Amino acid sequence: MGQRVNGTDDGISRWRRVADGIREWVRDGSITDQLPPEVELAARFGVNRHTVRRAIAALTAEGLLRAERGRGTFLNAVAPRIIYPVGERARFSESMVQQSLEPRGRLIKAERVAAKSSVAALLDCRPGTPLHRLERLAVVEGMPLSRSTSYFVAERFPDIISAYAETGSVTEALRRHGVTDYRRRETRITATRISAGDAEYLNCTSDSIVLVSNAIDVDLEGKPVQAIRTRFLADRMELVFAAS
Repeated sequence: MGQRVNGTDDGISRWRRVADGIREWVRDGSITDQLPPEVELAARFGVNRHTVRRAIAALTAEGLLRAERGRGTFLNAVAPRIIYPVGERARFSESMVQQSLEPRGRLIKAERVAAKSSVAALLDCRPGTPLHRLERLAVVEGMPLSRSTSYFVAERFPDIISAYAETGSVTEALRRHGVTDYRRRETRITATRISAGDAEYLNCTSDSIVLVSNAIDVDLEGKPVQAIRTRFLADRMELVFAAS
């Protein structure tokens, strides 16, 4: 049990390498209860204690570890995956609340873009149509679960960015624009290895697998309101498709 972290050039920071190494120890059974002291970890990985602390903080935030004052850092029992029902009325926040979980949406980035032909086809608009593009992070009980990219036609939803920033909910943001209800027209699921950018936000290993959901939401008249691509961490989420 031990590996040194060197200054390689693949773009992965040292603290993340330490976190990946600790996860590997957990997977292979090298650690079953308590982590070695910080000074020992620093020596084994060839880094300073600040780097070790950052790695431990990241693993604690995602629920793998827990710190006990005066005793050290311990391995948590593996938490069950969070259930997300995917159907005609998919509502992430509502689903989490029903499970007595506390959801929170955070806006990472928002910008105005011209619709590419692929997105224009999904939103039933012309290529080049001005769109609002929102990058969002979904967090439940303090643990990041998914990162989403959403597109809305700017003319129809001029204030969608500020509405989401204020409410943290797409449902509420759409309601402010007169869309009182909407449904999921289509959901397509694939799986892939996580990108470096998503791994940074989702606080996970560079070899994690994500479930990728490409979906279209429409209003009650069948007109598209949102095209959304969501990356769910496969080891934290379970997507359940119920028969309609």
